[in-house]
Amino acid sequence: MEKRLLSIVLLISMNMSAQITDCSELFFSEYVEGWSQNKAIEVYNPTNATIDLSNYTIERYSNGATNSSAGGITNLAGMLASGDAFVLTNGETDTSSTFGYCDPALIALGDMAEPNGSYPTPMHMNGNDAMVLTKNGIVIDVIGRVGEDPASGAWTDDPASGFTLGTWWTMQHTLIRKQNVLFGDNNGLDLFDPSAEWDSLPVGTWGNLGSHTCNCLNTSYIADNSQTPSYLLYPNPVNSGNIINVSSRVAISNIIVKNMIGQVVINTADNFIITNDLEAGTYIINIRFSDGREADNKIIVE
Repeated sequence: MEKRLLSIVLLISMNMSAQITDCSELFFSEYVEGWSQNKAIEVYNPTNATIDLSNYTIERYSNGATNSSAGGITNLAGMLASGDAFVLTNGETDTSSTFGYCDPALIALGDMAEPNGSYPTPMHMNGNDAMVLTKNGIVIDVIGRVGEDPASGAWTDDPASGFTLGTWWTMQHTLIRKQNVLFGDNNGLDLFDPSAEWDSLPVGTWGNLGSHTCNCLNTSYIADNSQTPSYLLYPNPVNSGNIINVSSRVAISNIIVKNMIGQVVINTADNFIITNDLEAGTYIINIRFSDGREADNKIIVE
């Protein structure tokens, strides 16, 4: 009975999908499943607007699971400019870790790395784990098929087996979304044929991370000085005493933090905020970039 109820809950949640039209919503654009913990995933913004990433999560449904509790959830934060791509990597740097470690060269290509030693997280994926992008709890894109553990250990391009037997596509490969794909697959329960929307590259191929070419904008991302640069702000909220990281491909000159009555409590040239001296509450953050642009956001200290 419990298994049946779980399946019903899964069916309901996977079908709580709003209609997505061309170029109207974020989607997965690259997937890196390499040796050891060389794992990364890229999310692309095909819209004409800057997107607030705090509404989005990346979730891993591991080994055919029908929920992400054992696979991990990563909450995104920051702003993603039109035509830009956000890259999440595994953050394991301990070379003696039981789970292996992520190449520092791969971590350097990312905008955000999952905390070192934080197993399980989405970026501990293997080729048989379904990867899900959600917005406010609603599924907007899926790699793989939720609830299915493919017999070969990865999804394949073999329709006769329901894409579960044959040559690996989602294990020890890099996948790049085809240029003519204009929105994500928001049905996590349908058959997953990786060859339909993805191009396959050899294991260890990372050179395309950080940008994506899509017919929505008909070009890979080129910085536009008229708009706010993409940046990531994480973790947020944060427990008092911990560090908030601020990262951007545009150099950050300084960061100013004000309390809710406008007093400056931090002014730093570092790309991180130390919260030791901040009381619990909400603060306004002003990020100043080297090219003269600025961005405002809020942080919450708990």
